[in-house]
Amino acid sequence: MQQFKLDFSPIVYYTSGKDCSEWVLFLHAAFVNYKMFQPQIKYFENKYNILAVDIIGHGKSTDTKKGDCVEKMSAWIYDIMNAEKIKKIHIVGISLGAVLAQDFANRYPEAVNSLACFGGYDINNFDKKMQKENGTSQIRMMLKAFVSIKWFAKANKKISAFSPQAQNDFYDMNIQFPKKSFLYLASLNSMVNVFQTKSRKYPLLIGCGKFDIPMELQAVEDWKSREPQLKVAIFENAGHCVNMDMPQKFNEVMEEFWENTKNYGSSRVMVGKKYPQPQCLC
Repeated sequence: MQQFKLDFSPIVYYTSGKDCSEWVLFLHAAFVNYKMFQPQIKYFENKYNILAVDIIGHGKSTDTKKGDCVEKMSAWIYDIMNAEKIKKIHIVGISLGAVLAQDFANRYPEAVNSLACFGGYDINNFDKKMQKENGTSQIRMMLKAFVSIKWFAKANKKISAFSPQAQNDFYDMNIQFPKKSFLYLASLNSMVNVFQTKSRKYPLLIGCGKFDIPMELQAVEDWKSREPQLKVAIFENAGHCVNMDMPQKFNEVMEEFWENTKNYGSSRVMVGKKYPQPQCLC
């Protein structure tokens, strides 16, 4: 992956090349960096052109100026796409990345080939009670971070991943997160319940791990009830960051989803094993 940065943007981004016909954008979870997608980059780099970013305040995207915040991520990503001459792209977001993926799709729907959100919630219809519960949980975790990043990272890895290997990998990235970068995330709620969901011109896949928190599983179920046409993938041996807990299965699910995208509108094939509810348990 080659590293780049536009002169007028704080966002450091990475590309794998431009030899393939389609592009994929990976948006990582909070407190880590683009390297959480290493298994996906390795698997797909010869099948798709890969674009990955370090979200503001994460990884190498820390050279900021006054006024820079996470609310500007969609515009910065769009600028990167224009600089790289990318007209449409498949977007994959995990947790915070799922929020940013949706915000981008709200603002630039014509640039979206497909949208896949894991460990997230429908930002256009986020239940007030659930939003309050989520906010309270985040405040508790932030307080731990202000006391000790190590304490915060040890607690966060158990929430964010299920397998011991994924937990260790998450911790190694989380421990590098600067405390001051919490400031860049303060405007996150400005993306929530702002847009109304319109008829999508692209396919949508959502999901989470079976061992994610109950609120996340409920968020996926609620989202599915509002948009019956979307696809759902629940990963059986995974927690919050499904791509880290079950990288091979995640890659297979994404590959099938993108392949079916070529026939979007005429083919609605559910990936994996089918269950009574409109989900697949991978």
